[in-house]
Amino acid sequence: MQWNLIASEKIKPKERSRLRIFAGTKYYRLKRRIEYLTDQKRYASSIEERTLPYLHKTHKTILRRELKDVDMWYQENKITNLQIAINKLNGVVVYPGETLSYWKLIGSTSKRKGYQKGMVLHYGSYKSGTGGGLCQLSNLIYWITLHTPLTVVERHRHSYDVFPDSKRTQPFGSGATCAYNYLDLQIRNDTDQPFQLCFELTETHLHGEWRSVLPPSMTYEVYQKDHRITHEHWGGYVRHNTIYRKVFNGQGKQIDDEYITENHALMMYHPLLTHSESEVQSTDE
Repeated sequence: MQWNLIASEKIKPKERSRLRIFAGTKYYRLKRRIEYLTDQKRYASSIEERTLPYLHKTHKTILRRELKDVDMWYQENKITNLQIAINKLNGVVVYPGETLSYWKLIGSTSKRKGYQKGMVLHYGSYKSGTGGGLCQLSNLIYWITLHTPLTVVERHRHSYDVFPDSKRTQPFGSGATCAYNYLDLQIRNDTDQPFQLCFELTETHLHGEWRSVLPPSMTYEVYQKDHRITHEHWGGYVRHNTIYRKVFNGQGKQIDDEYITENHALMMYHPLLTHSESEVQSTDE
């Protein structure tokens, strides 16, 4: 993993005018719509009520987290937004050769569809935005996909590390950020069997799982390497790591150790901040 002066300058916070942000968002959304029409991919669209028989990976994330200086109404509105979004994704079957697109299935997060104002991370801070909080869903999907033979063909890392590691259960950088529709999460099925994505929203947790027609023939262990924090010449701290996964066959023998991705995120808290000082529970990405 290389980290040099050029890379450091790229992650340095930059001031963007409202006009530039607005114009850039419009441009990239239009570019994505054109790609959906012209890229020749077969996008998954079939929703099946009957669940496929074999579980590959399941995971759950807590819905309400007490975050320092963040009002809890953000959390309640996020739950509403998650329910609307998973109604579009729950039960989707990705057949061999098809690609699941997070945003192509969910669509825009408009007030007309019932989405509420939730917390949206914005240039290292946060603000309220209609449909906010859906990164919890894209994070979960990415994490469980890393424990399957499915292929992640598009994923965007979080540019900012906003909350300390209090009670984190996954490696830093094992999530996927999302922004309609240009920061997409896309997963292709290169296997010879269908896979199905299923969700449940309980009073306390968001549950997600990948299921398939045949039982799993391999298992996976996702872990990090090269974790470090650098103090950049312009004053900020940047957190780095690389994500790998070990692959085991049906007899439990390791058959591969695969590189997955690397992460570089600007830290929005002091690296020596204690858990009690942060008053944050960042259980997952």
